[in-house]
Order: sequence, then C-alpha cells, then structure tokens
Amino acid sequence: MAEAQILKSKEYETIYILRSDVDADTAEKVQARVAEVVGRDAGKLVKVESWGRRKLAYPVAKQKKGVYVYVKYVGKGGLVAELERNLKLQDSVLKFQTVQTAEEIDVAQVTVDPEEVKLARLELPPEEDEKESREKQLGLIDLGPDAPRSMRRGGEDDYADADVGAEAPAEPEAGPMSAKEGGDEEA
Repeated sequence: MAEAQILKSKEYETIYILRSDVDADTAEKVQARVAEVVGRDAGKLVKVESWGRRKLAYPVAKQKKGVYVYVKYVGKGGLVAELERNLKLQDSVLKFQTVQTAEEIDVAQVTVDPEEVKLARLELPPEEDEKESREKQLGLIDLGPDAPRSMRRGGEDDYADADVGAEAPAEPEAGPMSAKEGGDEEA
C-alpha cells in the first residue's frame, strides 16, 4: 500500500559574485550557463538581476570588489547541486550562495515575466581605485592621526617631537671584554 511520493519543486535564490574586472561577454556566458542548467533540470528561471560592482566584505582571490548577480528560480533539489557545480567551474565566479525561499511550489502555477529573466548587458564604468592609490602613494592625501605611521604624511617627523632628555641611557656595546672585566689585569 505504499504510494509513490511526488517530489515538489522548491523556490531558490542564488547570488553569485563575478570578478570586478569581468567583461560583458563573460558575464553573459556565465548567465547563459546558469539558464541552461536550470532549463535542463526541468526548473524555471523566475528573476535575474545585476546588482553591479560592490565592495566585498573581505578580499576574495585578491579581489576587493565584485559584480553581484541575483538569480531566483524554481526546481527540484538536485538542481541546486548541479548549478553550484557549474558555478565552481567558471573562472570568473569568485563566490556564490544559494538559499531556499519556499517549499512545495507547483511549477505550472509559476508565472515568469520574460523581461525579468533577461540579464541586462553589464556596462560597468572603469574602476577609479588606481587614481586614489597613486595619490596615497605620493603622500598627497593626509590620512589623519588614526592611520599607521608609515602611511601618514611626513612619517619620519613623528619621532622628532619626542623629548631628547627622556631617552634611556645607552647600553654598553656587546663585544670583546674590556681590560677591567677580563683577567688581563696587571698585578
């Protein structure tokens, strides 16, 4: 009297982060791969958004910024594993995370707006970090008292305002023993 269990689809959200220097063609290839995997595993893409270039919380693969892409889709449990496997294979993908947002979704009831499924072509302006770092390297920007001494403007002068009389007495040099310490005293 065992009944066949029907697997219901679930709704998932995946955010993946592309390298900050990614070009539009590479981003489209990654998104085409995501759409292919979802379609192949009998899933449906519901929404695709590009959130643009943002600062990462911590450096990932020596990158400080990344291009965030949000994907919402419906499918069975094996779809997530296959999608994440494909994202791992892409060199331009730094990180990704998938979250299940709803259980027992009927795929036939899900309506998809074709405009929300298309990934708009990424036209990212070039990064301006180079200009800022060059100014900092030349010491043209005063970073203030909270910055490390090596990064502050005029870092060598930080020790000049210390009191000269407050210095500790000089220690004797370590070296060969002097005549008073050694056994070469004349009797």
